[in-house]
Amino acid sequence: MTQSQHIIIVDDEAPAREMVGDYLNMPEEDGLSIIRDLKSRINVPVIMLTATASPIDRVVGLELGADDYIAKPCELRELMARIRSVLRRSAPAKTAAPDAAAKAEKEQLVRFGTKWLDLEAQALRDDEGNEHPLTASEFGLLKVFAANPKRVLSRERLLELANARDAEAFDRAVDLRIMRIRRKIEIDPTKPAVIRTIRGGGYLFSPTGDKG
Repeated sequence: MTQSQHIIIVDDEAPAREMVGDYLNMPEEDGLSIIRDLKSRINVPVIMLTATASPIDRVVGLELGADDYIAKPCELRELMARIRSVLRRSAPAKTAAPDAAAKAEKEQLVRFGTKWLDLEAQALRDDEGNEHPLTASEFGLLKVFAANPKRVLSRERLLELANARDAEAFDRAVDLRIMRIRRKIEIDPTKPAVIRTIRGGGYLFSPTGDKG
């Protein structure tokens, strides 16, 4: 039989059902063989229910993949409780709720004027989804601004947070990078409202492009 095929035994006499079931389900096989076969093909929970298994057989069964063991005769309420416990443990992990997933995705996108910065993809896109090239140093600065909205950051602090202390990491280099970024995100790069220059202080990122 394939995994999608099932045999349903219907009879109003319990002994007949048990006889046919025993013959079809465990022909010339013991429980350990069944466990070994099932676990090698499919990931299905297994509970051992037996009155004859020795401690060694029980240990082997568990090592082969059985999820629990119950000795017969057993209290049916205990059996049901153990079945529910095994089903809970074997249930697939719940995926994040749609609103949580949407929130997580939104947190990876930061509005910069006319564009969106995708922090995970390290990409700058417009509202139509078109990607605009960014150098590594430009992305580094945008990432720092995204983490520090409405805070005045000196050129020195920008370089430090962006890990950009290289041979060309001097004040003028920062100014040139900011100028290139403004051309990509500002409505009017000559009158920047998103990344503003603070005289004597450095730069300030205003997410909404306001002057406050």
